[in-house]
Amino acid sequence: MTKNKVERSCRFETVTTKSPRTVDKINPDWLFSLSAFLVWAKTIFGYFVDFSLGLNDPLQYTLLLLNPLGTGIIFLSLGLYPKHARRGYLIGVIVYILSTLLLLANVLYYREFSDFLTINTVLGVSKVSQGLGASSLSMVKPHDIIYVIDIVLVALAYFSYSIWNIWRYIHNEPLRWPHFGLTLDTRQLPFHFPQAVTVFGIALFGLIMAVSEMNRPQLLTRTFDRNYIVKYLGLAPFTVYDAAKTAQNNQVRAQADSSNLDPVLQYTRSHYAAPNASYFGTAKGKNVIIIHLESFQQFLIGQKIDGQEVTPFLNSLIKEKDTLSFSNFFHQVGLGKTSDAENMLETSTFGIANGSLFSSLGTENTFEGAPAILNQRAGYTSAVFHGGSASFWNRDNVYKSLGYNDYFSGNFYNHDEKAATEYGIKDKLMMAETPKYLEHLQQPFYAKIITTSNHNPFYITQADSDFPDAGTDDATINGYFRTAHYLDEALKEFFNYLKASGLEKNSLVMLYGDHFGISNDRNTTLAPLLGKDPSTWNAFDDAQLQRVPLIFHMPGLKGGVNSTYGGEIDVLPTLLHLLGIDSSRYVQFGTDLLSSQHDSVVAFRNHNFVTSKYTVLGSKVYDNTTGKLLTLTPALEATIAKDQKSVDTRLSLSDDVANRNLLRFYVPLGFKPVNPNQYDYNQSLSNVLSIERNLGSKSTSLYSENNDQSTTGLYQTDAPELADDTDPITTFPDKVQDQTEASSSSESSSSSDVNVTTQPSK
Repeated sequence: MTKNKVERSCRFETVTTKSPRTVDKINPDWLFSLSAFLVWAKTIFGYFVDFSLGLNDPLQYTLLLLNPLGTGIIFLSLGLYPKHARRGYLIGVIVYILSTLLLLANVLYYREFSDFLTINTVLGVSKVSQGLGASSLSMVKPHDIIYVIDIVLVALAYFSYSIWNIWRYIHNEPLRWPHFGLTLDTRQLPFHFPQAVTVFGIALFGLIMAVSEMNRPQLLTRTFDRNYIVKYLGLAPFTVYDAAKTAQNNQVRAQADSSNLDPVLQYTRSHYAAPNASYFGTAKGKNVIIIHLESFQQFLIGQKIDGQEVTPFLNSLIKEKDTLSFSNFFHQVGLGKTSDAENMLETSTFGIANGSLFSSLGTENTFEGAPAILNQRAGYTSAVFHGGSASFWNRDNVYKSLGYNDYFSGNFYNHDEKAATEYGIKDKLMMAETPKYLEHLQQPFYAKIITTSNHNPFYITQADSDFPDAGTDDATINGYFRTAHYLDEALKEFFNYLKASGLEKNSLVMLYGDHFGISNDRNTTLAPLLGKDPSTWNAFDDAQLQRVPLIFHMPGLKGGVNSTYGGEIDVLPTLLHLLGIDSSRYVQFGTDLLSSQHDSVVAFRNHNFVTSKYTVLGSKVYDNTTGKLLTLTPALEATIAKDQKSVDTRLSLSDDVANRNLLRFYVPLGFKPVNPNQYDYNQSLSNVLSIERNLGSKSTSLYSENNDQSTTGLYQTDAPELADDTDPITTFPDKVQDQTEASSSSESSSSSDVNVTTQPSK
């Protein structure tokens, strides 16, 4: 009797609603196909319902529909290889569950941060708890059940039978498990079937990768935005790519120590240029408003098409006695383009040689950024205004590392499809809406406004601009002049507001072009418009077109057109000295453009360079006056070799600083390293309103100085989208209205701990 009980307790039975003769077998290929379909369907659902990937053309839609299949097939095919069928089924189930969890985790994280989970985020305990902890539980939506309903139902079935089996075990009855009328087919698959499936998945992924690269060149090397990688290649490839980059970066950084910083400090200290006494501190205590002119080249200023000025406002601005501009100022960007320009502007260090520093290293790197320096040295608050995706170029993370208090990205602006371009809302609309946030910043403030309309493919509607067509056979060039004219009109409207609101008299406004708009392969078509002969156009002419504007405007500033040669790397030390802040204690590779000690050798990211006398492109040296190739004398050859060595050293040391994250080993006098975790850009409106309200009569915002009356009614624009309804200028979008209510009911905000009213250090 006892023996029978023991035998009974060890028996397992399966439960089915079918008779044994009608039980269906689960074939590995059938389960594989079902799993691949479900992974694809869930991912596509997430793409269209929970992620904002910015699809712009049929090809991108096609790639989006296909990209979950390539890697899905590759990973799920791992379950087809084991000789023991049950192990194969187990591997397949594990891969399927992990794919589902990866998707769901990104959905929850994206709702909170409008970005995708990175390996560094997952590995960082604080970031994981921030992104996927209690706060994200509140982000769960009813439709999320679609992602896990199959897993939940199966789990519930097994859980229910587990409870039942406890009772059966206690009563020495056989245990039963559900199999839903199915049994596992344990027969071995044909020998080449698993390999064939994997090869098919690899081929499909390779095709997607090739087409994606054609549609978005240098997709992985430049890493514009994590959204781009996901929408072109998929969520799993992005995760694998991010893991590989993280491992590569960590390996390089693990080998670095403080001694690697010694040659950097030696170079930057010896390279420092003392400020010009006549300019040092002329803008002390003033607000700083930086206007980032997207893809804006110097030749646009003064240029005419059909007798009409392309940039009539900027043409007039640079002639004002309070405006200082530079006629030989060059961009120095590499693959990171806009992000490289921003990095140089904010840190006076170069972008890296093999991609975007912002995208590859910006989240984890330590910076000595302008926002942090100005806050700690002179009590500045800081904010960025950009009507596009917060995560583009990884800005939502990098700005925190730089020390920006707030970031007003596309979610803070009213816009629909008619108001938006691929990279953000139109400039007139973005600039018109910016004052409703700008007027609440505590003064003095450091504010950066990023324009986007003058961006490839340079398209603007006839309703937006009636500027004449340039008449070339290249639509890109024709559009470039139209979008530049539109941007110029937007700038005029914004400057009119600054004057009307009184901000102009207390602000230093800086405008700069970030990089070229017309690529070198189009310059021969552009040449006749510039009075040049296309047949004699050469590399020297290409190099001269890399000039971009740099303009400072402030009432009382000693103006004029300065012919000093310089580049974007020189902006920060120049700006700091205008504000009365000595830059010598910081690691900066640029020098003050106004200093008599300024280094006028302009290094390009590819190691070519320009000086006031000659342009060096590889082994060729051109005379800047004639544009002709120079015959090198021994003396000139020695001079060029010396300059080349300086350029190579500068770029190499800057790369070391970035790739090895060397600034973690160096804290300048009076500088406190930035803690990026203290910023929450999703609550930027609540942050500024709460600070303003908490300070009460001590608030220095323009709104407070205007007796708590908004200045937005002073903004005038001819933007057709606002012709019949100007409410977007004066009111906050519905999607952030709750932040105005939250700031009203709270005595403090998440940014009240940010050092916005600190006594400046000496």
